Amino acid sequence: MVINSVEAVVASMKQAAGLYHRLVLLVASSGSGKTAVLQEVVKRTNSPRVNLNLELSKRLLELPLRQRVLRVRDLIDGIIDEVGGESVLLDNIELLFDRTLKQDPLRLLQSISRNRTLVAAWNGTLEGGQLIYATPDHHDYRRYPTHQALIVRLEPTS
Repeated sequence: MVINSVEAVVASMKQAAGLYHRLVLLVASSGSGKTAVLQEVVKRTNSPRVNLNLELSKRLLELPLRQRVLRVRDLIDGIIDEVGGESVLLDNIELLFDRTLKQDPLRLLQSISRNRTLVAAWNGTLEGGQLIYATPDHHDYRRYPTHQALIVRLEPTS
């Protein structure tokens, strides 16, 4: 199953290269193997993988609360520039959903993906043509139409 998912991600990366927003979302629930798939994609493509929660939180700690909201985009651009590459794999992106940062995570990822292909591990589900993050009772809950990104769904293992 991981091999099929890796191949689907690599194929989607090639397809995304010709799009306006070069964003691929690897969608699955927590603990389903997204990181393992991204690690295999690194081996096949030599694209760097970034733990976005870790790298972004380090940079946000240095900023006053008011500046964090304004600088998120620039900080992520800086992180991606540091690792280099035409394609970058973003793992652990949950910090983008933190309400105190006042970001629209999908729009932010789309914006950043204009100049490079991004593959982001999206901790959520696909239901009824909607990309979902969290549950409706969770304060970070988000719902988007699926046509807004290339999506690779990591099927749950049985």
